[in-house]
Amino acid sequence: MRTRPDRVTRPSGLIITADDFGLHQSINEAVERAHRKGILTTASLMVAAPAATDAIERARSLVSLRVGLHLVLADGQAMLPRAAIPDLVDAEGRFGNRMVLDGVRFFCLPWVRRQVAAEIRAQFEAFAATGLRLDHVNTHKHFHLHPTLLRLIIDIGRAFGLRAVRWPNEAHTPLLLKPWLAFVRRNLAAAGISHNDYLVGIAHSGRFDEAALIDTLDHLPRRGIGEIYLHPALISGAEIAPSMANYRHADEFAALVSPRVRAALDRLGLRTGGFSDLLGVA
Repeated sequence: MRTRPDRVTRPSGLIITADDFGLHQSINEAVERAHRKGILTTASLMVAAPAATDAIERARSLVSLRVGLHLVLADGQAMLPRAAIPDLVDAEGRFGNRMVLDGVRFFCLPWVRRQVAAEIRAQFEAFAATGLRLDHVNTHKHFHLHPTLLRLIIDIGRAFGLRAVRWPNEAHTPLLLKPWLAFVRRNLAAAGISHNDYLVGIAHSGRFDEAALIDTLDHLPRRGIGEIYLHPALISGAEIAPSMANYRHADEFAALVSPRVRAALDRLGLRTGGFSDLLGVA
C-alpha cells in the first residue's frame, strides 16, 4: 500500500532551539554556554533586537550552532523606521501585542499589508547581511499561523534561501488551532518548504525547567523530526523584557546544561542538530 505523502517516514531526530537570540545580552550568553556545554543545537535570531549585534558576533564564532530568523511582527522592535511602517508600530518603533486586531488589518487592508511585506523583507535582508547561513524561519508568538503572514514569509523568503519553517504542532494544541496548523502544513508542502513534525515548548513557555525537559525527553514521539524550544538566559523575568515578567529564563538555561538532561537525551540515541542537518535542506 502506498504511503500517504504527509505520513511521518523520516528517521527520528531532535532540534533543540533557543528563541529570542539577540533580545538581551544575558540570552546571548546563555545560548553560547548552552551550545558549548549543553544540549542546545539551534537559535532563532531577532535581527532588530537590542543585543542583536552581540548575538551575531557570538554566532559567527559558534560554527556548529545553527541559526535561523525569528521574525518579529508583534511585541518587539521593528527593523524599518516608523516613517516606513506608520500603521504597524508606535512612536518608539515597536510592534504592539494586539495580534487578533492586527491579523484582521493584515488581511483586510492592502496598505497595511504592503507595510508588513516591507518589514518582513527588511528582516530577511538584515539576516542575510550577517553572513550567517539561514537554518530556518519562525515568528515571535507563532504569528505565521496567520495566512497572510505565512504567504508573505514564503514569497519573500525564497530569495533569501528559505528552506525550513517551524510548524507549531504541539500535542496539546487547542482544537480551535488545528485547522490553522493544517493550513500551514499544506501551504509549506505546496511551496516545497520543510518543517518539523512536532513541537514541544508552547505549554512550557517560560518555565521549561530541568524536570519538565527530562519528562519531555522521556515521552517524545517514536518517529519524526521534533523541535523543542526554550527561552534560556542567565537572568529571568522582567529583567529580560516587561512582557516576560513570569518567565524563569535562568531555570531554562540550567535545564539545557544539566547533566541529568544530557543523560536523558543520550539514552534516546537521537540525531540532533538544526533544521538543515535533520531535514535534508542543506
